[in-house]
Amino acid sequence: MAFTAKDVMTLRDKSGAGMLDCKKALTDADGDMEKAAELLRERGIAKAVKKEGRIAAEGAVGAYVCTKCGVGVLIEINCESDFVSRGEKFHGIVDSVAEVVAKEKPADVDALNACKLGDGTVKDYITNQTAVIGEKISLRRFVIFETKGKIETYIHMGGKVGVMVEAVDFKEGSEETLHDIALQIAAAKPSYITEAEVPQEVLDKEKEIMLVQMQNDPKNANKPKNILEKIVAGKMGKFYQDNCLLDQAFVKDDSLKVKDVIGSKFTVARFARFEMGEGIEKKSENLQDEVAKQIESMKKN
Repeated sequence: MAFTAKDVMTLRDKSGAGMLDCKKALTDADGDMEKAAELLRERGIAKAVKKEGRIAAEGAVGAYVCTKCGVGVLIEINCESDFVSRGEKFHGIVDSVAEVVAKEKPADVDALNACKLGDGTVKDYITNQTAVIGEKISLRRFVIFETKGKIETYIHMGGKVGVMVEAVDFKEGSEETLHDIALQIAAAKPSYITEAEVPQEVLDKEKEIMLVQMQNDPKNANKPKNILEKIVAGKMGKFYQDNCLLDQAFVKDDSLKVKDVIGSKFTVARFARFEMGEGIEKKSENLQDEVAKQIESMKKN
């Protein structure tokens, strides 16, 4: 069965595969569009499997909020290159999967992979998109907030940092302040909301480090340990200011503390902050070598 250039374009639009791949699939399928699409999918999956061993250390953080159902999602999905992570297609993947998380509320990434998306599962979808984009795509993590309060999200620099905040006892008209708090969390990286949330073992460890630092300072050589311990206790205020959201200096006006900015407008119940790629070991490779490898790979394909 003969096929035309228009058929190749139709298959390309349908599959997202390259022109040459579409033409070859139509040739092998004797012009049968459905069979060609199936061949592309089979070949795409085969290519995607080869990419599973690669390091996906780039990517994007995305967010989705269903205001009617009171559900918010913060998610990180990784790919291999910064170039792909900035593309509309990749961000479309992040948005699609985030919506599935909000709807299905899976317990973890394995459960998310088994959720339905389109004609298959999320795992099928990711595998197919890996073939289309040409890079390994990896679902890394997500968090779900369910609340009767208000959820605010903030995505910084196209997905390099993402924040989600849950506020309760929210007073109408406080939307701008809540957004400012999301910005605060993105910029100042608090670990806790209040001093009371800091685990005792964290405080003990911090005090131990401070005490050793002071004992190693020649200026404190003649000071007894009990005096140094009192000095350390006084210094813990700085630790709280750095790590507890409500004690932090407000990023838009450092003469104010965050708790003063919030006042009685709402209460921050919880927050999540994802920084894209944190904790992932990135592969360092000479750019010239990387380009040479890509060219060699294109020749083989």
